[in-house]
Amino acid sequence: MDPIAADKAHSWHPFTPMADWCAPEHEPLALVSGEGALLRDSAGREYLDGNSSIWTNLHGHRHPAIDAAIRAQLDRVAHTSFLGFTHPPAAELARQLVALWPADTLSRVFFSDDGSTAVEVALKMALQCWRQREQPQRQVFVSFRDAYHGDTLGAASLGGIDLFKGAFHHGLNVTCLPDFAALGQLDARTVAAVIIEPLIQGAAGMRLWPRGLLRELRGWCDEHGVLLILDEVMTGFGRTGTMFACEQEGVVPDFIALAKGLTGGYLPLAATLTTERVFETFLGGPERALYYGHSYTANQLGCAAALASLAIFREENVLVALQPKIAHLTDLLAAMRRDPRVYEVRQCGFIAGMELRHPDGTPFPAADRTGARVCLAARRHGLLTRPVRDTLVLLPPYCITEAQLGQCVAALELAIVEICGAA
Repeated sequence: MDPIAADKAHSWHPFTPMADWCAPEHEPLALVSGEGALLRDSAGREYLDGNSSIWTNLHGHRHPAIDAAIRAQLDRVAHTSFLGFTHPPAAELARQLVALWPADTLSRVFFSDDGSTAVEVALKMALQCWRQREQPQRQVFVSFRDAYHGDTLGAASLGGIDLFKGAFHHGLNVTCLPDFAALGQLDARTVAAVIIEPLIQGAAGMRLWPRGLLRELRGWCDEHGVLLILDEVMTGFGRTGTMFACEQEGVVPDFIALAKGLTGGYLPLAATLTTERVFETFLGGPERALYYGHSYTANQLGCAAALASLAIFREENVLVALQPKIAHLTDLLAAMRRDPRVYEVRQCGFIAGMELRHPDGTPFPAADRTGARVCLAARRHGLLTRPVRDTLVLLPPYCITEAQLGQCVAALELAIVEICGAA
């Protein structure tokens, strides 16, 4: 059976209006190979991977070091249970992740599968931690407007975007605040933890937090004895220009959720890091254990890929090499700001969002799906990316060249003209 026909007959794609997808006139793009910042479809056409395959791929496709690490691990074993067993790649990966933080801060690593489960782990740990500290009244989780922390029931209930939250708002006791100032209205004695994406909110349309807010939030949590959870699923591993976004404000959380780029974009793997102080509340009899885990927790292939990715950071001096590319992206985006349909350009390191509106500043009707149509038009100019509503998103792999960055921005500029008309 033709792969496209089989897909339309049997697949169900995430975040996709399936009536449009299955329509006879729709021709899905089938991606079959890649190298570096490029992807190729089944017809042999090449595209720049403008969103790093949904914000995951850090070093490019088919990086020889990660390929070799996975092949070497396959020669040993692909997967073994982590429930009551261990293995060298997971133990070494945990050690290296902890070593990325100041001594005596984040010292324990719990592995899971993806960003949603990394957040779920932090939520369960926080609630059980307070119960075992004999403060069961601390049951409230605080999130912020336009937040997105995943799609599993607990993570979705934290959300501040109705489109993604849907009916999943009864999973936890959650207070979603409009801004930082609203923290003063809370009874902090009932708060288990506050969760935030540091520096920038991804699914909100790449919206930037005010500088200094994260440091203030850490201070509020310390003052009131509240745990701080940082969701660095998107921002972790160099995406903002530092290994972790929270470094830019000198903040160390009580929990950090990591996924997406952890394996360099190769395999599903997530990690939740926490402190020894939290870990110690789970010591004692069996009733204090954390009864949570997945079949593929700490899978050996994923751990091998993650170790190879961390080695690339060290051996290729990735963060230093990234700085001139971040500066070049800033220069390229400056030209886009002059287009009257580009309402706002938001950049944080190697993350960029370009919000489209009418020239008078009024939003395009949601039914027009302007952002999606612009991204679809950009394919004709060799760029693959996906918008957040009418915000065009650019998060390329770190290996992309400055010339290729220019091609990405040029493709978006041409696509805007095609869909919105000449400025």
